[in-house]
Amino acid sequence: MKSRKAADDLRPEYPAELIRSGERGKYAERYRAGTNIVLIDPELQKHYPDSEAVNRALREHHAREAG
Repeated sequence: MKSRKAADDLRPEYPAELIRSGERGKYAERYRAGTNIVLIDPELQKHYPDSEAVNRALREHHAREAG
């Protein structure tokens, strides 16, 4: 088991100035608000490869239903 000191050491590939420049809780509010991510089935991914394609299809469907 590693000692506490060894576990707390900063790895050399992470520059200390980068770590210190961070802002604690920067994205906490967004995280608490949740997301609107929807997973589509793998067989649909070839038809809807990105969010733009999904949004376009949903808008077209909504326009047909509403119109």
